[in-house]
Amino acid sequence: MNVGRQASGRPNRSAGRAFAARPRAMLPARGKNARGDMLSRLVRRPGVQRAGARALGRYLDLALRSTRWRLHGEAHVAPHIAGTAAVVAFWHERLPLMPSLWLLARRRNPGIRIHVLVSRHRDGRLIGALVRRFDVLPVHGSSSRGGAAGLRTLAALLAGGDLVAITPDGPRGPRRRAAPGVAQLAELAGVPVLPCAAQTTRRITLNTWDGMVLPLPFGRGAIVCEPPIPVPRHGWQAALPLIEAALDSAADTANRLCASRPPSARAYAAAATLAAPALGAMLRLRAAGGKEIAARLPERRGIEPTPRPAGNLLWLHAASVGETISVLPVLAALADKAPELTTLLTTGTVTSARLLAARLPELGLAGRVLHRFVPLDVPAWAARFLDHWRPDAAAFVESELWPNLLAACAARDIPTMLVNARLSPRSEASWSRAPGLARQLLQGFARIEARSEEDAARLSALGARAVAVPGDLKFAAPPLPADAAELHRLGESLNGRPVWLAGSTHPGEDEAVFAAHRALAPRHPGLLTILVPRHPERGPRIAALANGVPAPRRAAGAAPPEAGGIYVADTLGELGLWYRLAPVAFIGGSLVPHGGQNPLEAGRLGCAIAAGPHMGNFAAAVAALEQAGAIGRVADAAGLAAWVGAMLADPAQRRQMGEAARRAADRWADLPARCADSLLALLRRRAA
Repeated sequence: MNVGRQASGRPNRSAGRAFAARPRAMLPARGKNARGDMLSRLVRRPGVQRAGARALGRYLDLALRSTRWRLHGEAHVAPHIAGTAAVVAFWHERLPLMPSLWLLARRRNPGIRIHVLVSRHRDGRLIGALVRRFDVLPVHGSSSRGGAAGLRTLAALLAGGDLVAITPDGPRGPRRRAAPGVAQLAELAGVPVLPCAAQTTRRITLNTWDGMVLPLPFGRGAIVCEPPIPVPRHGWQAALPLIEAALDSAADTANRLCASRPPSARAYAAAATLAAPALGAMLRLRAAGGKEIAARLPERRGIEPTPRPAGNLLWLHAASVGETISVLPVLAALADKAPELTTLLTTGTVTSARLLAARLPELGLAGRVLHRFVPLDVPAWAARFLDHWRPDAAAFVESELWPNLLAACAARDIPTMLVNARLSPRSEASWSRAPGLARQLLQGFARIEARSEEDAARLSALGARAVAVPGDLKFAAPPLPADAAELHRLGESLNGRPVWLAGSTHPGEDEAVFAAHRALAPRHPGLLTILVPRHPERGPRIAALANGVPAPRRAAGAAPPEAGGIYVADTLGELGLWYRLAPVAFIGGSLVPHGGQNPLEAGRLGCAIAAGPHMGNFAAAVAALEQAGAIGRVADAAGLAAWVGAMLADPAQRRQMGEAARRAADRWADLPARCADSLLALLRRRAA
C-alpha cells in the first residue's frame, strides 16, 4: 500500500500528517543518495542506453582508428583472417580494445564474418550495440550458461568458416578465470582456440570488477596473438588451463609492449634526440683522432647500404675487446648448432673491429658473422638500424643497457637477452637513481644470464626477474691465439733467458713493474720483463718511464733487448703470444682499483699467475684458482718482485702452479654451448 492513501484511492490525511510529524532522522534519504538513485534509474532507461552506446561507439571508433597498431604473432592469426574458423578468446578487460583486431581483419579480408558472444544481461545488449559499429555480429548467450543449444548455434557458425569471439571470464568473472564454454565450443566445432590480447600506451583503467581498459586516442597499440590451441575430442578439460595460460601470456606481452616509459626514459630519449647533431660532430672528431673509422661512420647513425641477408638473423652486441673475445666461442657454437643462422655482431671500438677482422676468418666464421659498429643510442638512429636489419632476436653482452635501443626492440617485439650480465656496485648505485628506468629495461629482457651470484643479486635488486647464473663466459674462452712463425722466432731468441710478463696493465701499475724489474735484474742476469699495456696507445708514455732501463717498443718495430730490460709490447691481439713465451705472469688491473683482468687467459696457457688485491671483476675465477693453489697474491712492487723471483728460482713449483691453473680454467668449458642453446631458444620464441 502506498503511504498516505486509503484503499479506495482517496488521500488519507491522517496518515499524511503522521508521516509529516516523523522526526527528521526518520525521513527518506535525500541529497546525494536520492540523486544517485534517480541517476541510476535514468541510466537504465533503454533510450538513454542506446544514446550512450552510440556516443561510446563513436568515441571508440576515434580512439582505435587514431592509434598506431602493430600486430604481433601474425603467423598465428593470418590463416584465420583468410577464412579458417577459430574461437577467438580474450579476457573481458580487453573488450573495448579488441575491435582493433576486427578492423585489421576487415582490411585484409573484407568478406570475413565475425561474431561476438555477449550475455543477455543489460550490459551485453549495450556491448552488442557497440560491436555492430565495427561490422561485428553479436550473438546473445553465454559461454557457460545456456546449455548445449547455445553451443550448437555457435558451432554452426564456426562450421560455416566464421570466427566466434568469446571473453571466457565474462560477463561477471571471476577475473581471468576461463569458464568451460570456450574449450567445450572449440571441441564441439573441431576448431582451435586463438588466444589474443590488445593494449595501448594511452589508456584509462576503469574501476570495474575486471579492471576494464578504455583506450585514449592517438596512442601506440599492440595486438598479440598466441599460437592456436587445438582442443581434441574429449579433451576440453585438459585444454582449459592451457587456454588460460596463453591468454595471460598474450595480455602480459601486450602490457610489456605498451608499458608507459618512465619520465627518466622519456627525458633520456629527448636529450639524445637533441644531442644528435653534437654526437655527429663528436664522431667526426673521434675519426680524426683514430678512434673511429671514417669510412664507417654512417654505421654509427644506423645507416647501412648493404641488404639484410635472407633467413634468421641474430643480433649480438658486445661493447669492446673483452666482451668480443668472450663471445667468440658462442659464435662458434651457434655456427655448429645452427649452420643456416646469420649473426650480426656489433661493437663500439676500433680495436674490437680489428680483432674480429683477424679472428672471424681463423674461426671459419667469415660470411656467417657480420660485423658492424653499433649505432649511438639516439632514437632515430636506433630505429633506422633495426628497421634495416630486422633481427629475429637480440642479445646484449655484460652491462650494455642502452635505453633507446632496448625500447626500439620492444616496440618491434624483438625478444632480447642479457648475456654474461655484469653489474658492478658502482653501476648499481647509478641505476638506482633512476629506478623506474632500470626496472623497465631489466624486465624487458626475455632472459638474463648473469656471470655471478653477486651480479644476479644486484640485477634482481633493480627489478630483474628470474636471473640465471650459468657462469662467466670469460672463464670459457679458448686459448688466446698466437702467430706460429712469430712464436717460433721469438722462442728461439729468448731460449734460456729468464722471462716474466706483466699483462694488461693499467695506469699506476707500470711504475710497479719497472720497480720490480730493477729489484730482480741483479739476481737474474739478462732478465726480460715483457710489459703489455691494456691499451696499446699508452706505449710511448710507458717507455718514457725507463730511466736508464732499456725499454724498446714493439709497435715501433724494435726487438726485445738482448742484454735484458723491459720490452713494451704495445700491439693489439698478441697477448696469447706473450703468455706462451713467459712462464710467469702478473695480471694487470689488480694493483689499482680497476677490478682486474681475466687470469684464466694466462692459466689456460699454463702460466704461473700472480695478481694484486683488486680482482673483483673475476672473483669466481680467482676463488677457483686459489682453491687449486694456482695463483699468488701480491700487494705492491716489493711483493711482486719477491713472487716473480721465487718462480724464476724454482722451475718445478712454477710448472706445478701452471698445470693447476690449466686444470682450473677447464671447468667452464661447456658454457659457450649452453649460452648458444639459450640464444637459439630466444629465436624459437620469436618464431612461435
